[in-house]
Amino acid sequence: MSITSGESPVLCVNKMEADLSGFNIDAPRWDQCTFLGRVKHFFNITDPRTVLVPERELDWAKVMVEKSRMGVVPPGTQVEQLLYAKKLYDSAFHPDTGDKMNVIGRMSFQVPGGMIITGFMLQFYRTMPAVIFWQWVNQSFNALVNYTNRNAASPTSVRQMALSYITATTTAVATAVGMNMLTKRAPPLVGRWVPFAAVAAANCVNIPMMRQQELIQGICVKDGNHNEIGHSRRAAAIGITQVVISRITMAAPGMILLPVIMERLEKLRFMKKVKVLHAPLQVLLSGCFLIFMVPVACGLFPQKCELPVSYLEPELQDAIRAKYGELVPYVYFNKGL
Repeated sequence: MSITSGESPVLCVNKMEADLSGFNIDAPRWDQCTFLGRVKHFFNITDPRTVLVPERELDWAKVMVEKSRMGVVPPGTQVEQLLYAKKLYDSAFHPDTGDKMNVIGRMSFQVPGGMIITGFMLQFYRTMPAVIFWQWVNQSFNALVNYTNRNAASPTSVRQMALSYITATTTAVATAVGMNMLTKRAPPLVGRWVPFAAVAAANCVNIPMMRQQELIQGICVKDGNHNEIGHSRRAAAIGITQVVISRITMAAPGMILLPVIMERLEKLRFMKKVKVLHAPLQVLLSGCFLIFMVPVACGLFPQKCELPVSYLEPELQDAIRAKYGELVPYVYFNKGL
């Protein structure tokens, strides 16, 4: 399987093939300080086609990335090959540990996995058993995604994961069931929006609970040269808040607009005759929303967050100034996804 790696790789080859030793594989292809640059980056690494790439090709990508970092790439290697390898590496391997992530938890699986779950949540929202079942499926999926993309520098215990999963699932189900009961006499469209309210409420619980260790012990912060200089609870709170906002944004357009679209489509004579196609249609339309919203939502905030030292906890500020003086005005941390 081959995947086009993006912007004008042939031009890159012509420019850089003569001196591949100067190629920095970890340098972002697009400016990560701009929203558009981050969206292009996440369009690249959340490409759902990478889910189908064979394991041996992913292993090859990791080897190529590691060799490029050491400056010992095989003779004849072209920049296009390295860019493709980095794309596969970023899509399948954890940025902190370098370990291969489980397929379902990868952000590149958000489109195929999310479209199925979202489509069925929006379709089967009328009966209580269906609401409970699909909210449970969604929170199981979310828990796995949150765990897979956590900041690996802050380990999460099995007890914390179980508590997070149970709490988020309970929140989602309680929100959905409660709002379904409250909206029984409301217009049908209001009832169709209940799944989104449940998903948004659960995200506000699931992600902080799954990453509570970061809030308790702090998240690893580094200087501009990637040297660890401490752990900050304030940085953790910022990173987790940004992830919550991103996840809700990812789901919002599809789960808010799709009910409006389906409400109108279902009134058509043709659609009334083919009710069996309603669920597959919602799955397909959910995928159309997610293929754009996954990279857009992931790109809302920089992956590598910058935080002024003055915002950190006073004791951490004192420790940094005692060791570095005023040479470290900012610290950096990985917020997770």
